[in-house]
Amino acid sequence: MDSESLYKLRYPIGEFVSPENPDPGMIDSYLTTIEKHPARLRLAVAGLNDSQLDTPYRQDGWTVRQVVHHLADSHMNSYCRFKLTVTESKPVIKPYMEEFWALTEDGKNAPVWMSLNLLDALHHRWIMFLRSLTPDQLERTYFHPQNNKFFDLKVALALYAWHCDHHLAHITELKKSRNWD
Repeated sequence: MDSESLYKLRYPIGEFVSPENPDPGMIDSYLTTIEKHPARLRLAVAGLNDSQLDTPYRQDGWTVRQVVHHLADSHMNSYCRFKLTVTESKPVIKPYMEEFWALTEDGKNAPVWMSLNLLDALHHRWIMFLRSLTPDQLERTYFHPQNNKFFDLKVALALYAWHCDHHLAHITELKKSRNWD
């Protein structure tokens, strides 16, 4: 497989591009994407059997099951990062080794309904919190030690909206390529 095809499998919607200064319309779009993600994900995996759920979306990539569990892991971490940023002054967040989390027993083998239900509840709570933030609160920052830089919450919103669509595309593109619909 050529490098362009491998890139498309890894980044089906392209890599994240950090917006310079997201305006209120962009922020509302990010919030809507995050809000609708659990339902869109649930629909994407509906009817998939265990064999399909255990199929990687690309060579050396995660299985559909691992992607679903990764989304729950990642978004729980993000929720905490947002809350820390609003309640503390420029907190240093705790990175996590997502590739190792995906290899844990629950990351590899738990039924997807567990993470789908978790995402439903988490996103309801996360969106309630996010929609309550003032423009000044969205300017607040956290420090990411792995990237050695500060992120403001407006950019973090853009990142997690992209993250939702990025992993959803992994699943939908795999389903399309395998004619699973």
